Amino acid sequence: MGAQSAGPLVVGVDSSTQSTKTLVVDAETGEVIARGQARHTVSGGDGKESDPRQWWRALGEALDQCGDAARQVSALSVGGQQHGLVALDAAGEPVRPALLWNDVRPAPQSERLIEELGGAKAWAERVGSVPGPAFTVAKWAWLRANEPAAAGATAAVRLPHDYLTQLLTGQGVTDRGDASGTGWWASSSESYDTEILEHVGLAPGTLPRVALPGEAAGTVRTDELPLPRGALVAAGTGDNMAAALGLGLRPGQPVLSLGTSGTVYAVSAHRPADPTGTVAGFADARGDWLPLACTLNCTLAVDRVAALLGRDREAVEAGGGAVMLPFLDGERTPNLPGASGLLHGLRHDTTAGQLLQAAYDGAVFTLLRALDRVLDADAAADTPLLLIGGGAKGRAWRETVLRLSGRPVLVPDAQELVALGAAAQAAGLLLGEDPAAVARRWGTARGAEYEARERDDAARDRLASTLADGEALLRR
Repeated sequence: MGAQSAGPLVVGVDSSTQSTKTLVVDAETGEVIARGQARHTVSGGDGKESDPRQWWRALGEALDQCGDAARQVSALSVGGQQHGLVALDAAGEPVRPALLWNDVRPAPQSERLIEELGGAKAWAERVGSVPGPAFTVAKWAWLRANEPAAAGATAAVRLPHDYLTQLLTGQGVTDRGDASGTGWWASSSESYDTEILEHVGLAPGTLPRVALPGEAAGTVRTDELPLPRGALVAAGTGDNMAAALGLGLRPGQPVLSLGTSGTVYAVSAHRPADPTGTVAGFADARGDWLPLACTLNCTLAVDRVAALLGRDREAVEAGGGAVMLPFLDGERTPNLPGASGLLHGLRHDTTAGQLLQAAYDGAVFTLLRALDRVLDADAAADTPLLLIGGGAKGRAWRETVLRLSGRPVLVPDAQELVALGAAAQAAGLLLGEDPAAVARRWGTARGAEYEARERDDAARDRLASTLADGEALLRR
């Protein structure tokens, strides 16, 4: 519990794949007054699934940990994991566990959808993104093909953050940021694409209304949570859009997030449309755009390599020519859902520490290569790279990013940026301000700065060559 608040209180929620976090924040100063966290589980054999009802229970538990502060809030917002398919029956109950973003079973449906509706370039121009297996539209197509009874019983389709917002307000509302990751919201028209919906057999009435930036979803209408009835509820957004708000990003500021998965993104005034599918052409939560690339394999994959080698995750060693592509769970960027890890250049004198460093290099290189596509051509090369996520705390991760990027790096002190961004959205709604400007006033991007170093082009060239030569093997 923090100090007594001087201004109105807001709650920011981060509902991720593995836990729900809540921050009670002073809307004027950004001071965190109270916080809570409750875990939930991911299940499924070949897939990644969760019962969405546990997200609601976890939200209640996390708010309980915030004590009386939660009962004094004036507004709240939910940031949630993107892409997940929450299928609800006519009574609003889940017909099955939610399919999560990192479930790659819809890969065949993704490929068919791209082919059937004009190819990758047409999708990029129309929707803003080429719908990989993560996208909700591919998940819905998978459900229709593999579980027709569940699809037939579905009366409403929601994203994870929409589901929680609906339970809070009784209203089916989403925002343009999270909607842009479905594959059926077209960035070209900023509306649901009726032709795509018809093609996949989904009625427009099953989807939530898309709120305008700065528009409320409703007010709290439930007594199940320790929240005041009548508190404003913002439209919420996807986790990456919320983190962008939490950092108060301006156009052209690159972000590299090191979590279980890795992401690179930047706010842009230009609508993205990458026909290669590397960059997802997301909308942000404010009215701009958030071109983003995501990899499945980041900190979890490198930690697994460290465990296999019997080493601490920081016990890396320089030197050697080994190259590792740690695609342990398939991969999204590049789009290789069936890929496994690849090790090349092993020598008699290669050490375990060098192998671990090679795993770091492979994960970071994949992200930096995608960042080149994310950034506008006019983005300054010396703009600091904002390094966030759990990996940003690790020396080995930070040193690898510095060595392979050639950019200065800034590691913000602020933690729980998704929840903080949701809190900024709630504060913006309450105070009538731009939520990114609210976050900048809070000083959320202040932190440790590291000067740029000469880029290790030799290591990058080895990685690029191995990826190009090994792609056929990776596709098996």
